[in-house]
Amino acid sequence: MSAESPCREETSDRLARRAFFGFVLAFILSRVVVFLIMSQCIPNLFFFLHGTHVHHLNYGIFLLAAVGAYTLFGRPEGRPAELAALAYGIALALTFDEFGMWLHLGGSYWQRASVDAVIVVAALIGLVAFAPPLKRLESRHFWGSAALVLAVVGFGVVLVLAGQHIGRVMGPTLHELELNSSP
Repeated sequence: MSAESPCREETSDRLARRAFFGFVLAFILSRVVVFLIMSQCIPNLFFFLHGTHVHHLNYGIFLLAAVGAYTLFGRPEGRPAELAALAYGIALALTFDEFGMWLHLGGSYWQRASVDAVIVVAALIGLVAFAPPLKRLESRHFWGSAALVLAVVGFGVVLVLAGQHIGRVMGPTLHELELNSSP
């Protein structure tokens, strides 16, 4: 980073925090907007091209391509790098929010695979953003790390069980909402 720049030097954890913030914010906003459109609380803001609904995963893919090109060829530093990290997180959220559609083209927006993918991506970004660097870990951290791994596995089991329950309870309602909102 140049000496003239008034910005603090960006670090991988700092940039990951920006990406994490953009990811969580964009995921929540996209889910809320889709739900409001489908429940007809707000006007249909979906983009249609010759009668085909262009899903927001496409916006995410194009934004990922743009951010990747910018960071590779532009090599931003300081504030521009932080904005690129924020845009990267937004692009990831838009793309992974519809991950289930990657697997099952034409499937329901409310697929469990999408939520699972978002949780995994958020956890990975969160680890980069908030975990200490591996070189700082010492042998005395072993038991704390082992407890953390067990807690994460336990959380994963609870998450899967809760997700299955919520899917049984809310799945039919969300599917019906999606069917009734089709143009």
